Amino acid sequence: MKVAIGSDHAGYKIKEDIKEVMDDLNIQYEDVGCDCEDSVDYPDFAVPVAEKVAKGEVDRGILICGTGIGMSITANKVDGVRCALVHDLFSAKVTRLHNDSNVLAMGERIIGPGLAKEITKVWLETEFEGGRHQRRVNKMMEVEAKA
Repeated sequence: MKVAIGSDHAGYKIKEDIKEVMDDLNIQYEDVGCDCEDSVDYPDFAVPVAEKVAKGEVDRGILICGTGIGMSITANKVDGVRCALVHDLFSAKVTRLHNDSNVLAMGERIIGPGLAKEITKVWLETEFEGGRHQRRVNKMMEVEAKA
């Protein structure tokens, strides 16, 4: 598995913590930035991550900003992306099992580094169930195709 990861200034610290989790899991990743806590614009990092996922350059993406909201909204503008904003372990698991989410968004100002690491681990290790859920994911993606 290969993952693209990005953050704005408000998600920088947790992005660095999550990279350690991926190192521990032997997961390859590409960090698209940002690389400091100086103010930047979250779309400048959400779009490259989402595009890498949509183009198949990486398997999944992870985005972190202050709340995760701006990143998730932006990522979901890219065709082929199913970005889930997650701040608890149950949602992290179910969004993979049932929705086949391919991008995870989190908010550093909402959760701390410990929970962010746990969420990331659960999300990365959970596979899509398929079956009846595949039909639903297909319907979701048909909406995108009509837009």
